[in-house]
Amino acid sequence: MTAFPPRRPLAALARFTRDEGGSLIVFALVLFLLMAMMGGVALDVMKREARQTALMNTLDRATLAAAALTQDLDPESVVRDYVNKSGLGVDLQEITVVQSVNGRSVAAKGVVDSNPLFLHLIGIDKFDAIGGSAAEQRITNVEIVLVLDVSGSMSGAKIANLRTAASEFVQTVLAGDTDNRVSITIVPYNAQVNLGPVLRAKYNAANQHGVANVNCLELQSTLYGAPGISRTTSIPMAAFADVTNGTNQTTSYVAWNNSSYATMLTSAPFCRNETRNIVRLPSNNVATLQSQINALQAGGNTSITLGMKWGVALLDPTARGMYSELIAANQIPAYYEGRPYDYTDTEAMKVVVLMTDGEHVAHNRINDDYKTGTSPIYRSTGDGNYSIRFTTGRPAAAGTNQYWVPHLCVSNACMTGSNVAEGWRATPWNSGAGVTQQTWQQVWAGQRLSWVAWQLYARALGTSSSARSTQYNNAINLLSSTYAAVNTMNSSLQTSCNQAKANGVIVYGIAFEAPTNGQQQISGCASSPAHYFDAQGLEIQTAFRTIANSISQLRLTQ
Repeated sequence: MTAFPPRRPLAALARFTRDEGGSLIVFALVLFLLMAMMGGVALDVMKREARQTALMNTLDRATLAAAALTQDLDPESVVRDYVNKSGLGVDLQEITVVQSVNGRSVAAKGVVDSNPLFLHLIGIDKFDAIGGSAAEQRITNVEIVLVLDVSGSMSGAKIANLRTAASEFVQTVLAGDTDNRVSITIVPYNAQVNLGPVLRAKYNAANQHGVANVNCLELQSTLYGAPGISRTTSIPMAAFADVTNGTNQTTSYVAWNNSSYATMLTSAPFCRNETRNIVRLPSNNVATLQSQINALQAGGNTSITLGMKWGVALLDPTARGMYSELIAANQIPAYYEGRPYDYTDTEAMKVVVLMTDGEHVAHNRINDDYKTGTSPIYRSTGDGNYSIRFTTGRPAAAGTNQYWVPHLCVSNACMTGSNVAEGWRATPWNSGAGVTQQTWQQVWAGQRLSWVAWQLYARALGTSSSARSTQYNNAINLLSSTYAAVNTMNSSLQTSCNQAKANGVIVYGIAFEAPTNGQQQISGCASSPAHYFDAQGLEIQTAFRTIANSISQLRLTQ
């Protein structure tokens, strides 16, 4: 029987197999531990990043609050208070405060222990989150124009809310201006912009009627070709006239002193003879500006484009020579010499705040030939009755008589057939006490346009109902015309807005309970959607507050 050797090679092979399996397990365990450690390190890194982000956010908020010029507390104490309340356990390494006459900067550095869980296993016992932040608020040379709607729809609570909001705005913006670097100009507008006598005298105004405190200029379309307004171009003044109120188009005579249908209503002219709504020249006197704002009065139609045009023009560098003249005349503070600054001046910021509660409304104007100078209208110095001279175009029955005297023709009977002569005379009516030929200024100061067109023109020249209507319309078109259509006003507004924005002017827009078209015009004018505010009621105060804070140029510097 054959003997076989012991089965040792097989046993050895088995042992080898078992030994190899053990090595793999050890290798797997080592690999697992390395992966776990790497994961732990990653967690420590992520934890540190989260702590660092929290630290940076805390330091940002702290330095921003401490740098605010409206902050009355000690800046360093403000930073420490923010940090202590964060709960991060920040170790503040450094706080630096630099205060200047027109600004304040605050910088802070801090460290937070991230308390690593795994890094100490490889000998790293400290893995701090380090952060730093700096903020600065600095008042540079700031030129602000408030273009404010004072049209009739602003009456009541609206004008009261505007006064409150704009007054607070002035206080906020000028609070830290100890170095006279901020100027605020106020441009109230309705259908027109009343420049006031001082500013109006700086332009080449035509048709100067001499009515005190009536200083509105009717800008021609050609003046919208540039952001400034020429001081050499002849610009017609707006007449002080009532072109809006109607009359009784009866065939009978309506007396010249009838307050319902004849006399000029002093509240009706688009450019009123008062000082409450005039342009306020650049100032940083809080009391003066607030006094102007609190005196604003609502009335008239809406011409946003004229308000914006003047607002932009008063920021345009071409007005610098005019400002120098006003400074020399003590109308503007001497420290504003050199304004308006160039658009490219990196130390200057130009801002327009444009506000409306409405939309463009077309309105009529007295035509230039009928604003000033001698009229064909006469007035008795005794009873005040009017007569008017027609050298041509008279009814045949008037014969050679050239003067129509409306109060002598009391009914339709004297305007037909042979009775026409009853209203016509060879000389103007004088009531036995004398007569004065009127200037157009005198005519508009006493009578409304519609009464003049009906009583002095239509009743004189029209011998039938249709003829009188035609003569009335002819007279209205002779004496007046539409200043600008709504579409034209919308277009010219956007032209001014685009010119301003192209030159770096920051335009904020506030639509205050405005209709859709008004909202569209203002939002299209604003520098961006973030610069546009759709305000209701007391929200107008929030809008002005937000703009004031933005203008203060509070910003992170690193």
